[in-house]
Amino acid sequence: MASRKPTGSFDLENSLSHLLRRAQQFAYEQFVQQMGTSSLTPRQFIVLFAVNEEEGLSQTDLVNRTGIDRSTLADMISRMIKNGMLARKRTAEDARANAVRLTAAGRRALKGAMPKALAAEKALLDALPKTIQADLLKALGQLNNAIEDLKVEDEAPKKPVKRAAKKKPVRKTAAKKTATRRKKS
Repeated sequence: MASRKPTGSFDLENSLSHLLRRAQQFAYEQFVQQMGTSSLTPRQFIVLFAVNEEEGLSQTDLVNRTGIDRSTLADMISRMIKNGMLARKRTAEDARANAVRLTAAGRRALKGAMPKALAAEKALLDALPKTIQADLLKALGQLNNAIEDLKVEDEAPKKPVKRAAKKKPVRKTAAKKTATRRKKS
């Protein structure tokens, strides 16, 4: 094995972002392996699951529920509508918002995928000793809650900073200028 070069304070083996990415890769591989010939992706499964939990969610609600960014989710929903898994219509409350619901094909796809998704979750957790599985889930839940709190703070309208008004220079009137000149002479 080649020796490692010192790279300052960054440590790949203890990098949270790197470790999360590696774990996500493994989770994705487990999902794909369990799904077999199904063309359902992990994110499509999550969308079907979220819509099944609460029919009529708006796309904005789905962004918040799933963590999938707005433009990606809009593209996904369009493809899932074309594939017959979802349907959408404008909401009565807001003509700009779309309510999303499962179609019969979407329900069948979710029902068929559910045991496979659970098997993928189990395979992922089984990679760890049982004694730390609950702690990992708790820590990841706390991390996601903290991230959501940061997003809310970033989206909150910023209060305008009140600054003291600049004092305008006092203009001498013609009478004051004349009086000032007389005093100097």
